[in-house]
Amino acid sequence: MLDMPPRLSALKAAIRARSSPSPRSFVRLPVERPIDEETLPHYDPEHFYPVHIGDVFDGRYRVTGKLGFGAYSTSWLCQDLGSQKFAVLKLSTSLRKFPTATDREFEIYEHLAKIKSRHPGRSLIRELYDSFELQGHAGKHRCLVLQPMHMTILEMMRLNPKPFDLPLLKMTLRRLLLALDFLHAEADTIHTDLKTDNLMLSLEDSTMLADFAAEEVRQLSPRKRIDESRTIYQSRQFRRPFRGKSFGLPILCDFGEARIGKAHESSPFVQPNIYRSPEIIFEMAWGSAVDIWNLQGWGLCETTGQCFDHNGAWIAHEVAAVPPTSLESLEDRLSGTEKESFLHFLRSMLKWLPEERRTARQLLDDPWLL
Repeated sequence: MLDMPPRLSALKAAIRARSSPSPRSFVRLPVERPIDEETLPHYDPEHFYPVHIGDVFDGRYRVTGKLGFGAYSTSWLCQDLGSQKFAVLKLSTSLRKFPTATDREFEIYEHLAKIKSRHPGRSLIRELYDSFELQGHAGKHRCLVLQPMHMTILEMMRLNPKPFDLPLLKMTLRRLLLALDFLHAEADTIHTDLKTDNLMLSLEDSTMLADFAAEEVRQLSPRKRIDESRTIYQSRQFRRPFRGKSFGLPILCDFGEARIGKAHESSPFVQPNIYRSPEIIFEMAWGSAVDIWNLQGWGLCETTGQCFDHNGAWIAHEVAAVPPTSLESLEDRLSGTEKESFLHFLRSMLKWLPEERRTARQLLDDPWLL
């Protein structure tokens, strides 16, 4: 029998010693101040499963800390009591009449698991380790056990507001296009929700996981006790890499809005509003080309929130006309042939007619990315 690594052995001992923490050993937050999922506009506590740090789910996954929350789920770092490995536990809300994004994500993972492929893009998709269901007061909760990730591209951009340097941008686009080529060409799957917070960085420094769990033992997360069964915890973040380690590589995540099939009937309920393709806006039939439009929209739409309201109306219409613009004027960081090649790359995605947009495979062969 292999000896347990010293770091994990110490962590396990610390967890046992602190399994029943003193009420004074953590910051107690005011009940009246909303935190985390409570800040969501449609928040209903009945739909969120009441997780507590230290809980063990499915007989094997011990919750070691809260990582975050979304509109339809909360995410927690957990440790497999059998293998001692860490994973992310994503617990969905319970909505009896409608499938949640986590239910759809599970269906996508089931679909992808049936596909026999050696496509390199397959490894650029976040891995699902396990899944199970929990019974809550208001219905069932789908639970996904996922590959741990560090942070989203959006979070990294907020840490370093400077634009991506060219090699990093090209590497990110190549990896994303490889993942899309696998999804579109071999899995008949359309992501529909491409944005910088659905592209995450892998963990090159795996010690961050044990350090996160140990820090929760050393200094318990701030929280607020709602009642006997429910406590709301404040999310924590992984530390930054050190000891010569760097941030990991981009991985495509979050398939809660993905759809299976090459063609779909009109639907106004896919894609983020600001990145919607013409065929979605005009409620026409659509296919994988919506992901290509979605991808090119990241760079072009970074500042639209300063110019348009949530309905797409020009904010300053009473004092100024909509100014003329062009791709050339939007891109001022490049020049010469590099700029020409980049704009040609963008224009190949920015086509009104979806059949005229280049596919992910064709974009991978574009000279600008090579």
